[in-house]
Amino acid sequence: MCRWLAYSGQDVLLGDLLYKPEHSLIDQSLHSRMGVETTNGDGFGVGWYGAEAAAPAVIRDTGPAWNNRNLREIASHVRSPLFFAHVRASTGTAVQQTNCHPFRHGRWMWMHNGAIAEFHRLRRDLSMAIDPALFSELEGSTDSEVMFYLAITLGLDQDAPGAVARMAGLIERLGRSQGVEDPLQMTVAVADGERLWTFRYSSRRASRSLFYSSRVDTVRALHPDLEFLGGASDDTRLVVSEPLGDLPGVWNEVPEGSCAVVQHGTDEFLPFEPV
Repeated sequence: MCRWLAYSGQDVLLGDLLYKPEHSLIDQSLHSRMGVETTNGDGFGVGWYGAEAAAPAVIRDTGPAWNNRNLREIASHVRSPLFFAHVRASTGTAVQQTNCHPFRHGRWMWMHNGAIAEFHRLRRDLSMAIDPALFSELEGSTDSEVMFYLAITLGLDQDAPGAVARMAGLIERLGRSQGVEDPLQMTVAVADGERLWTFRYSSRRASRSLFYSSRVDTVRALHPDLEFLGGASDDTRLVVSEPLGDLPGVWNEVPEGSCAVVQHGTDEFLPFEPV
């Protein structure tokens, strides 16, 4: 599977979160503690929203993140209030740039950890459910990208949680109609530049790990020595496949079968069920 990180809040230097934490995403690319695989070296990607661009910037590469000089160079210069980072462990599809996350369409970014079971059997029917106007934009061969374009087809622009629920429902119905008992395993992050939605769900109700950070004022009170938090806004949030360190009171497990909405003001946790 994979490991990922989504950040929303005050402008931050990407490198401060990618490299500096004790168990950073770069460390997880080599030494994952909670993933199916210990090593996630089948490519990586980073996407971020800038102040003036309508669409996010995305960089992806097929090599491992831990020794990529270009990633370190970019991360030491780019600041963003909302960014995604992902390190990949392939579940069977090719190691190629177009299969690396995050995926982008217009203002949207998407990344995923998990799998559609028996995807090689379901791929054609799922792909044919994508809006024909969008079909030519698929570049890779992953289940994750198909999930993204299904969500767009099913109304991501109008209702992100509803579109993801309809996407998950379609996969489950198709899978079970073809004898796949537990078709879907997913932790997903999707953003439009203003808000961030994250989802934790699996057909077996035993989803991959996902955590969110406590409120900054709470963490600051518990750990006043954390230099990074000095200028962080109260609505700064991180959602991660596994905690970036072992400090008590910082990390909370995302509930099974839930959608988290990270936005300015009040965050929300919503129950998530495929429809």
